[in-house]
Amino acid sequence: MSATSNSTYDVVVIGAGHNGLTCAGYLARAGLKVKVVERRHVVGGAAVTEEFHPGFRNSVCSYVVSLLNPKVIRELELERYGLTIMDRDSGSFSALSDSAYLQVARDSALAQAEIAKFSKRDAEAYPAFEREVAEIAEILREILLQPAPNLGGGWADVWQAVKLGNGLRKLSTKQQATLAELMTMSVGDYLDRWFESEELKGVFAFEGIVGNMVSPYHPGTAYVLLHHAFGEVGGRTGAWGHAKGGMGAITQAMARSAEAHGAEIEVSAPVKELIVEEGVARGVVLEDGRTVRARAVSANTNPKLLFLQLMDPGILPADFRQRMEGWRCRSGSFRMNVALSELPRFCGLSEDEARPKLKGTIDICPSLTYAEQAYDDARTLGWSRRPVVSMCLPSLLDDTLAPEGRHVMSLFCQHFNPELPDGRSWDDVKEEVADLLIETVTEYAPNFRQAVVGRQVLSPLDLERDYGLVGGDIFHGALHLDQIYSLRPAAGFARYRTPVEGLYLCGSGAHPGGGVSGLPGHHAAQAIAKDMKRGRAAA
Repeated sequence: MSATSNSTYDVVVIGAGHNGLTCAGYLARAGLKVKVVERRHVVGGAAVTEEFHPGFRNSVCSYVVSLLNPKVIRELELERYGLTIMDRDSGSFSALSDSAYLQVARDSALAQAEIAKFSKRDAEAYPAFEREVAEIAEILREILLQPAPNLGGGWADVWQAVKLGNGLRKLSTKQQATLAELMTMSVGDYLDRWFESEELKGVFAFEGIVGNMVSPYHPGTAYVLLHHAFGEVGGRTGAWGHAKGGMGAITQAMARSAEAHGAEIEVSAPVKELIVEEGVARGVVLEDGRTVRARAVSANTNPKLLFLQLMDPGILPADFRQRMEGWRCRSGSFRMNVALSELPRFCGLSEDEARPKLKGTIDICPSLTYAEQAYDDARTLGWSRRPVVSMCLPSLLDDTLAPEGRHVMSLFCQHFNPELPDGRSWDDVKEEVADLLIETVTEYAPNFRQAVVGRQVLSPLDLERDYGLVGGDIFHGALHLDQIYSLRPAAGFARYRTPVEGLYLCGSGAHPGGGVSGLPGHHAAQAIAKDMKRGRAAA
């Protein structure tokens, strides 16, 4: 990938994560001269595949694909540039105590048969629950495909709000009520309304707290459940898949696509500061002292990092600066990747059953009470004594990740407070916590501990320090009611433009938020290209 030249660019993009690459790809296709600078030695941000133990490779941070928008895949021609997404058709496997498990398959009839083992009433209710979530998710999918209107904005914002209102007006009274409830309720209250079995409620409780360090009874967590139902794989809405070669295959394809249309990408090029002259963004200064000048800057960074560390916050309006100082970034996530000598043997599951049932998500979250206690522990002790763990075994689908007969497993774990009590550092305790996680999984799969031959451990501090995820927040800011849609990242600045002329936000801190969707990068590129065409960007 190319080295920095002395020429001036139309746009310099800070960060070669998936949204930065998406933004660069669209801008290059629009005929603009684009430069991407990336702090790490490889493109991808949190969507990367790396060898973490000799012979074992895995998606390091983000690890499953669903939210990546089909429009982005199609228009950036990602399949042409090497992306293959494989469907995981086995649904979710919830490991329970007493050698029991609950398999919620994609096939509704199969799911009902499993659920009936715990509650016949819940089995009967499940299809209606599934339809309701899918129906509201589909409504919101259309909203996500458009930029959010600015509060107090001009005619474009008013028109966008009118179109949204007209769309919602066409919904039935029941649909409108359900939409309002799912946007404001807790996932716990929502699940309690539908189901009686703790085991089934535990399956869906995780979806409301993933990357969200709150109690499952915190208002707004039902929206996070919805957020994870927006995606699709191969035309199947709500499905989750695996990128062959790991999540890095997505960003490698994006980089090749952008470069094929003229974008320049430089890795190992950390940005020291933003160049702002007379209130206008004019480029960036790299840590090695070089400058990259441009007519506009697009930042694929956490808003807190961009506005409070990469520039002088004193030039920002006081209310916007205060908003950024209070921007909440605390997802409570802890990541591990482990190399395994054999397949984990979960209690109650025969060897013949294991392979087909473990191709999807494997969760340890047996009840809402379990999830709530995990949060209470993290809030008071620093981490949960009995953590929520979501796992997957991508090597069951992709034999490029591990030696023959061996496996890799991803562990995404909640809840882990980025701010430990008594001034302790995550560097001092992360291996102790990693041991706890391995013991937790071993309770449900007795051979797990002895099968682990290597591990990669990423605490909240590692996620911030190594990948720019402030507070370890995988979403670049909590998906709470006051930090989504027209309030993301702040009122009046929801359409990717910022208080600094010529500076745009293209990362997950902008609408529609986190997850590997590419939509913030897509929407930001549209705004930048439009401003360039109108001559509004810095000349």
